[in-house]
Amino acid sequence: MGSEGPQKRGVPVKVLITVKTYPQPSVKYRETVCTAGVLEDGGFIRLYPIDYRYKPYWQWYHKYQWVTATVIKHERDPRPESFRPVGAITPLGRPLGTQNKWAERKKYVLAQGTQTMCWLQDRKQHEVSLGIIRPLVQDFLIEPGPREWSPRHKALMAQLELFGPGRKPLERIPYRFYYVFKCEDPRCRGHKMQIIDWEIGQLYRSMRNKFESEEIACRKVKEKFLDKICAPDRNTYFFVGTVLQFGTWLVLGTFWPPK
Repeated sequence: MGSEGPQKRGVPVKVLITVKTYPQPSVKYRETVCTAGVLEDGGFIRLYPIDYRYKPYWQWYHKYQWVTATVIKHERDPRPESFRPVGAITPLGRPLGTQNKWAERKKYVLAQGTQTMCWLQDRKQHEVSLGIIRPLVQDFLIEPGPREWSPRHKALMAQLELFGPGRKPLERIPYRFYYVFKCEDPRCRGHKMQIIDWEIGQLYRSMRNKFESEEIACRKVKEKFLDKICAPDRNTYFFVGTVLQFGTWLVLGTFWPPK
């Protein structure tokens, strides 16, 4: 498989998972998780839609774990990296470890180098919609967001609870998290981009439950995503991607091997 990725119907692929976004309710698919990763040559691929929490447990995969799947080009998504899984997604072995300063992960994640955020934003979605950048992080912001799903999505989840397989209700995180940064483009005037990584939502939930405090939970999130992930002794990268409906770029995940 070349860097252009799978192009014809029913192509088997091997993908190193690098991104799992926080689940979103979907009228058509119950829930969706945008999953992205790299092929063996470092080319990007997006697997969508995936109703991750409704998959059999043996199909649950982790970040930096290889999986195999059969995919077709997503018929309603013109973004070149977007493919629809057909059938099962099969995890292979354990996730890649962090030995030797994440050497095995870097071998694939950074195989095709990085872009700048300004360069990516100058492109159209049908040209490129996934990338990895090296940010110069300036701040981490937390802003209040909606506390409830829309009435339509609440009705959907109530219906799933009655008739679907048992799953914990999908909680809406009542805050939005943003990185403020500059990229390596000399033209850069700065970027403020929302983070939608599953990890950040789960960290907020677990810290809130542990300390019974939203304030402490937000502080713990900032400590992890700013003080630790963006620490001076780390080489920090962002996985970024677009929202199909609006073309907006978001931070999908982080990659932060030690220097």
